[in-house]
Amino acid sequence: MNDKNTWKKYQRWLIGALLLAAAAALIYAVYRPRPLIVEVATVSTGTFEQTIVEDGRLRPKHRYVITAPTQAALLRPTLKVGDPVRAGDVVALLEPVAPQMIDARTRSVLQQRVGSAEAARRAAAAQVQRAQTALAQAALEAERSARLAQDNFISASARDQAVLARQAAQQALTAAQAEQGMADFSLAEARAALARAEPAATGQATGRWELKSPVDGQVLKLHQDSAVTVSAGQPLLEIGNTAALEAVIDVLSGEVRQIQPGAPVQLSLGSGAAPIAGQVTRIEPVAFTKVSALGIEEQRVYVIVSLEPVATDVQRLGDGFRVDARITVFEQASALLVPTAALVRDGEQWRVFVVEAGRARARTVQINDRNADVAWLKEGLREGETVLLYPGSMVTDGQPVRLRNG
Repeated sequence: MNDKNTWKKYQRWLIGALLLAAAAALIYAVYRPRPLIVEVATVSTGTFEQTIVEDGRLRPKHRYVITAPTQAALLRPTLKVGDPVRAGDVVALLEPVAPQMIDARTRSVLQQRVGSAEAARRAAAAQVQRAQTALAQAALEAERSARLAQDNFISASARDQAVLARQAAQQALTAAQAEQGMADFSLAEARAALARAEPAATGQATGRWELKSPVDGQVLKLHQDSAVTVSAGQPLLEIGNTAALEAVIDVLSGEVRQIQPGAPVQLSLGSGAAPIAGQVTRIEPVAFTKVSALGIEEQRVYVIVSLEPVATDVQRLGDGFRVDARITVFEQASALLVPTAALVRDGEQWRVFVVEAGRARARTVQINDRNADVAWLKEGLREGETVLLYPGSMVTDGQPVRLRNG
């Protein structure tokens, strides 16, 4: 009897122990630390670059603006934007401006003025003929007086008077001819004023000007695309060579001091196009104000970048094309690099999480410099070590981890 009770008691203890073990196993399975799925990267050796990334635009190195030399009527242009032109080709035609409209009263006044000028010219011509007759008579008298004075039939004073009379007649003829010239000019002026009110006898334009291209290139812009009256100095069209382009990059004035002439530049056009290499040729010394997308006023400076030759069958570039510029201001070869996404700020220092035996181990590192992509390590890591990317607040020292790619 006692053995039977002892066995039952033993069974109850055994069942209780098994239940406790199962509960403990369940609790451990539920609450044990599970490995975090993480992304990792490898510490590598490469070239560290400190760059400035800004956007800009392309423009021709030389742009030529064709302007009107005087007020004239521009004929309708036949060229379109993008048309090629050669040096010496006619790119614009100008004609004299049509005269202003004149009413009937003003036309009548001008006609009467022409009649008055014609009458004055006839009077001046008559005076010339009169002076010529007087001069001929004075010349005969002077010759006769000279012969008589040789034979002592008249005195020397009478001979001198005849000579002076001939000179006076000559001066009178000169004055009459000048008066006739003034009358001719007055008549021509009156007729010119009247001609402004009457159309030309022939329908052909006179005094047409041909404006020619100074260089080989393409039409970049048409300021006037139809027939219109233009004033002196008014731009008509722009010509440039799109095969010789440069990039204009606007950079913050606080960052432009890091850029030196000759710095390498990578220009990207987007849409999968291959980047274009270039270098900084000039930094303009004048800043300008630009409002950012956030509404903040910024002081910016233009940086001019020359492009390396690009095959036309690979790239079709043009004036005003947008580019993304990556300007290299510092470069260090054989640098130990770690992704910037692996860095975690720890007070005034930096630390990373290194994957060792399936666990994340915190390690303090020192860096020389960093950019948006990688950091240049000074000490704390070795090449080939694996570090966590984007470690969050759940990652602690010794935390089990599992790589996303297995």
